[in-house]
Amino acid sequence: MSRTTIHTDAADAVAGIADGATVLVGGFGMAGMPTHLVDALIEQGATDLTIVSNNAGNGDTGLAALLAAGRVAKVVCSFPRQSDSYVFDELYRAGRVDLEVVPQGNLAERLRAAGAGIGAFFCPTAVGTPLADGKETRTIDGRDYVLEYPIRGDVALVGAWKADTVGNLVYRKTARNFGPVMATAAKLVIVEVASVVDAGQIDPETVVTPGIYVDRVLNLSALSDATKAAS
Repeated sequence: MSRTTIHTDAADAVAGIADGATVLVGGFGMAGMPTHLVDALIEQGATDLTIVSNNAGNGDTGLAALLAAGRVAKVVCSFPRQSDSYVFDELYRAGRVDLEVVPQGNLAERLRAAGAGIGAFFCPTAVGTPLADGKETRTIDGRDYVLEYPIRGDVALVGAWKADTVGNLVYRKTARNFGPVMATAAKLVIVEVASVVDAGQIDPETVVTPGIYVDRVLNLSALSDATKAAS
């Protein structure tokens, strides 16, 4: 029996996320960003959050809106500064949010390690830079490596293209970025999708994230129908 629940209300989908939670947020910029779930998290009110994502928000929407609402204590990301990351930049310069910079490949691998049950791994990225300060280093076959630990989340918010009723997921093009590894690395996995189909209607060969990892699915097509009905 599937443990995945299908939701048509974004507030229900993010219910129970606690203050102080570590929240993994998929997306590469806005590609694959679960904006409806992030907006619902703002309304839900959880605060003092640690956000793990590829970047620190774009413009005034998504993660940037969550930051602007004062809900984030720390950001763990690869690209904290872009031309439109002015919300984060202002908060960081004012000392209102902490930052941990993680090289992009390391970020993906630390998330993957969490999902795979790997205790730690050695990686050459960041050797000889401030990002390696305080970390164990080791020379292996004549090359220096830095010890990196997994990144585990209390919650993952993921954007996918389609789900079935048991939570199997497929992604669309570049929206398939950090979502698959984040879905394996969190205790509670919440996904927003464009549509939900019956179990068996997704070719098993195309499933990227198996439903065993997915706890809640927000069906955006049903959400749109509900919004139309309410109006």
